[in-house]
Amino acid sequence: MEKASPQNNYHYNKNLQPFANSLRKNMTKAEACLWKYVLGSRQMKGYQFRRQRPVLNYIADFMCKELLLAIEVDGITHDSPEGYEKDQKKDRDLESVGFTVLRFSDWEVLNKMADVSIMIGDWIDENAICPPPGPRQRGR
Repeated sequence: MEKASPQNNYHYNKNLQPFANSLRKNMTKAEACLWKYVLGSRQMKGYQFRRQRPVLNYIADFMCKELLLAIEVDGITHDSPEGYEKDQKKDRDLESVGFTVLRFSDWEVLNKMADVSIMIGDWIDENAICPPPGPRQRGR
């Protein structure tokens, strides 16, 4: 499969859009905190992250197109062997089209938010090829 790019809309899957919309309206506490305090409103080094983004046959908890970065926040359902296998397959599939996947547990996000923020920021510092795009100009 070809690498994710603007030409293929980063493998956006419009068939999953209704489910993604539902997840966006019903985020977990950890997802809501990560969005509010770290990723939303270009807080993370000026990059735009999207919540519950349909990619391939999956929904990434958070995704930054410019960085080809997916961030997953895993709750207790991911602790089972079946959950682990599903997560590994999702990671492999996303990586096969050029995304990097960073995973954090709910506990890490809720109890070590500063550390999670630093880890994401460090990844960006080490891997970003270009600076974030400037904010969109509104109509004049």
